Amino acid sequence: MKLLENKVAIITGTARGIGQATAELFAAHGARVLMSDIDAAPLEESAAGIRKNGGDVSAFPGDVTDPAFPEKLVSTALKQYGTLDIIVNNAGYTWDAVIHKMTDQQWQAILDCHLTAPFRIVRAASGFLRDTAKKEMASGAATARKIVNISSTSGTRGNPGQANYSSGKAGIIGLTRTLAREWGQFNVQTNAVAFGWIDTRLTRSKEKEVKITRKDTEIQLGIPTERLESMSKAIPMGRPGTPAEAAGAVLFFASPLSNYISGQVLEVTGGL
Repeated sequence: MKLLENKVAIITGTARGIGQATAELFAAHGARVLMSDIDAAPLEESAAGIRKNGGDVSAFPGDVTDPAFPEKLVSTALKQYGTLDIIVNNAGYTWDAVIHKMTDQQWQAILDCHLTAPFRIVRAASGFLRDTAKKEMASGAATARKIVNISSTSGTRGNPGQANYSSGKAGIIGLTRTLAREWGQFNVQTNAVAFGWIDTRLTRSKEKEVKITRKDTEIQLGIPTERLESMSKAIPMGRPGTPAEAAGAVLFFASPLSNYISGQVLEVTGGL
């Protein structure tokens, strides 16, 4: 059974990791997906791979923190597909430091990506979502539509060295619960998935020296090796989750299986 047959979804941060796996899973379940990421080349490669397997996806590169980007993203989805059923706010990265060493730039950059950008994207879609629901309600009932925000256990529990990331991921939970209350009347279900350790380039050993550049600043990703070892021991299942496993939780909230679930936060942690 295809859970997202004929649905249209926007998913941000889809060049790699959880976002890519989510786009693959959505496409396999019949969704038409507008994939977005700041890194254009790997985004197109990811989209091409899904198309090769029969998925209906398009690539729309851009920076979610650009104030003009959300309107362009939503208008592109509506122009290309004529409707919008699902928004997954997944784009993100980490820029860690303990509080006394964290700069204003680090703090603001992460909040801009993990909290302000999702707010702007949802706001950009609000006109279509609300107006369409009102028209549908006038002749019966509004179609269930979905917003899935990606949080983290750093946001639900806190995490040393991640004051910025933890604050952004806690904030997105507040946004999620507020949207659930405001838009429940329009049959829009808004939920969040808070991931623990999922095996992506953000959570691998720093010894791999994976670096990204954001706004002319080079940022090293990853976690110290000794901490990774202790993290594995703490997880009852004894390992990190895979991006494909993470995507399953997002699919649940995007599907009809969650049509009476809203304002909730699902932790995906391997039992931790």
